[in-house]
Amino acid sequence: MGRRVARVVVAGLGRRRSNLPKLLQTIFAFESDRCLIQRFNLSDEEGPVREGRMNTLQEIERGRRGRRLARVRTSLIGLATCAAISACAVAPGMRMTAPATLPVSNADSRAPGDEIKIPIADINLSLIKQMHDSAADDGAQEAKELFDKPGAYRLGTGDVLQITVWDHPELATALGTQTQTNTRPSDPVPGFVVDSEGNVQFPYVGNVPLAGLRIEDAQARLAQRLAQVFVKPQVTLRIASFRAKQVYVDGEVHTPGAQPINDIPMTLYEAINRAGGFNPTADQSRIVLVRDGASYSLNLSQMLERGINPANVVLKGGDMLRVMSRDDNGVFVMGEVNRPATALPMKSGRLTLSDALSQAGSLNTSSADAAQVYVIRGSFDKTPKVFHLDATSPISMILANQFELQPKDIVYVDGNGLVRFSRVLNLLLPAINAGLTAAIVTK
Repeated sequence: MGRRVARVVVAGLGRRRSNLPKLLQTIFAFESDRCLIQRFNLSDEEGPVREGRMNTLQEIERGRRGRRLARVRTSLIGLATCAAISACAVAPGMRMTAPATLPVSNADSRAPGDEIKIPIADINLSLIKQMHDSAADDGAQEAKELFDKPGAYRLGTGDVLQITVWDHPELATALGTQTQTNTRPSDPVPGFVVDSEGNVQFPYVGNVPLAGLRIEDAQARLAQRLAQVFVKPQVTLRIASFRAKQVYVDGEVHTPGAQPINDIPMTLYEAINRAGGFNPTADQSRIVLVRDGASYSLNLSQMLERGINPANVVLKGGDMLRVMSRDDNGVFVMGEVNRPATALPMKSGRLTLSDALSQAGSLNTSSADAAQVYVIRGSFDKTPKVFHLDATSPISMILANQFELQPKDIVYVDGNGLVRFSRVLNLLLPAINAGLTAAIVTK
């Protein structure tokens, strides 16, 4: 190849071949069958002839350098493209893979780690109907366990009674001073207090057991005891202060605290109304009732939708009612959405997949793969679940608007393949540019 280049150079120098040893001294460097002309000495030629010959040689050299740089550029771009395509499998960021697995234990050199396979269910009308029916049946069953018929109030320990025996004013002094001012809300009003053993101490008859009796029954028993001392006594008994039974209302209500149970039955609605009603941040679908060490979930919105009267839920002494906050029942929306955020339920407690996507600014049209929308559920359960929605068509939003989310669900929108490929290229382009710059400087 060196001889061919020499002949080309000699032909370009003209007809004076006899003076070739004096006019041209050339050093060729061979590298991978390519010839690089390093130095030409045309000092014996006349000025115009020497300048023409040098221009010719410089054009030849520039052409060769251009072709070499083009080959280097093409090779680097090709290698970068192949690397980017193969690197899509390890592209940065999250992506959903099938089948989905959840690691249980760490792997070591002797044994692989244990994994749980999580099934991925497609969101369709059949799945939505099944989930709605199951949730409605569970909620109705828990509510029915708390149904009871309100009964008459029965006296208990701590109740303060006002007892009047007509035509016997001397017994009125036993009530104490009626003008006494209560310094604390917990202080009892003047009257006869039912002691810890359920008895009431009354003049002339001593201790009379009245706990557990209705008002009319307690009045009849006291009159029967007084009949041993007085002739046909006329007795009137009323409750001056209800202190035996209380329910505790906590959470998102205006005035949380203890609510005494009186002669008006303490239903679910009555307890919430006495506590001042719901706060704006209250989640009406998640009310927890704790009774005798067991918790019952009450969905007030669902009960009204199914025609179940919440007043049928009768509270008992010692019950604790907690109204959950909507801030505690958010859903995490992440992935290729415009504003990743925590979506909060409505005041009714309902939050659908379309509501969550709307609060997150909808799908990112430039990077989201609408066919890969996932709902991950059961982060606190032993058997997590994954639901998949193909939202390529706007009609699929009908399914999203009916698919109800639960607290702490994760909505994830996967990115499309082109975006993943672009991100890999963005990581490789600095290296490509550095390689091209080094090649230009070297050559």
